[in-house]
Amino acid sequence: MKTLHRHIGQLVVAGFGGYTVPAELRALAREWDLGGVILFGRNIEAPEQVAELAFESQQLAHDVPLWVSVDQEGGRVARLRAPFTEWPPMGGLGRCGDTGLAARFAAALADELSAVGVTLDFAPVLDVFDEAADPVDHVIGDRALSSDPDAVGRLGGVIIETLQRNGIAACAKHFPGHGDTRADSHHELPVVEHPPERLREHEMAPFRAAIAADVATVMTAHVLYPALDDEQPATLSRTIVDDILRRELGHQGLVVTDDLDMGAITVSHTVEQAAVRALDAGCDTVLVCGDSIERHAAVIEAIIHAVETDELDGRRLEKAQLRQQRVKARFMGGERPRRPLSGKALRARLGTALHQAAAEEIARA
Repeated sequence: MKTLHRHIGQLVVAGFGGYTVPAELRALAREWDLGGVILFGRNIEAPEQVAELAFESQQLAHDVPLWVSVDQEGGRVARLRAPFTEWPPMGGLGRCGDTGLAARFAAALADELSAVGVTLDFAPVLDVFDEAADPVDHVIGDRALSSDPDAVGRLGGVIIETLQRNGIAACAKHFPGHGDTRADSHHELPVVEHPPERLREHEMAPFRAAIAADVATVMTAHVLYPALDDEQPATLSRTIVDDILRRELGHQGLVVTDDLDMGAITVSHTVEQAAVRALDAGCDTVLVCGDSIERHAAVIEAIIHAVETDELDGRRLEKAQLRQQRVKARFMGGERPRRPLSGKALRARLGTALHQAAAEEIARA
């Protein structure tokens, strides 16, 4: 149990502010370890700085490497801008329907991410877009590959396989499906009223393809599905995470929450409470994207307290830590990170003619 406490931070991926690792985050990692960091626009100044920041972040690791993660989907959700390739929305790729183009996109994306030390991309979106039921276009909209579950699964599977073959862990999101929602989970809790049969045949179908492609991580949706669990959103539901995703669908990789700072969660839980409940539901990693290191420390302390009071089963968390180690070993191999590329060597990997040609082909759709 002492070892569990010492490394409890491995269950947390944290955001922070600024272009370098804050001293407060260093102190937190020294005391409790850390599962990873997530980069946003507030952390990105130039490619060389991102590469140094990723290297600096990896120095926080104890025995297990950290994820250096980012949301780099394309379109509206892209943290890395020019001189990185600026990818069009994935709806264009779905309209093309070309698996070869999907593979070229993912290979180019992986090359640019690995050049700056990113190891986990929270992509692809595997939500099935329903235009009639999604008036809040900024939630999913053209982030989705298609309104056809088979097309989403086929293209998503190629993206996952190609990213991972090129050393970048992929994330299928947002399980069990966020494409048919009428509310923005950043601000409130969406509800999807479909019966279980429809959810399994339609919304979950692309996630089966992702699991067949051995996806490293699956991200849960902050959405309520009353037909599956009429009390808790997917992120906090043992029925959805443990019974369905793990046991029924057979996902062997990591389960990561969407950002626990989002309104769909904070409307009814503190971030600390949500972290405990998500881990109890079967999630392996809690994502806390805000830049408050005090909040991150409070989340870790809440997890420790929940174990000490038997609100959380320590054996469940030990299994989560073992999954972390197994999946990280697959992509980072336990080697210490090398000094990053810089100057011409780095810039030569970004926005190349081949990458731009693939982006233009997607954009034409």
